[in-house]
Amino acid sequence: MIGLSVAVGRFVEALFWAIARVAGVVSIAAIAGAAVIGGLWLLGRAVWKRRKGGRS
Repeated sequence: MIGLSVAVGRFVEALFWAIARVAGVVSIAAIAGAAVIGGLWLLGRAVWKRRKGGRS
């Protein structure tokens, strides 16, 4: 019975770390995506201002 308890505990721990790893990857991907979109927006704004001749 103790062996089964240890096995269940190890399974739950492995499941927890797998979920934490996936959540970490998803959050890093979301932050990187937001940074890329923000950079493209700033670049597009600068190009748009230059094409208009600097008039706002």
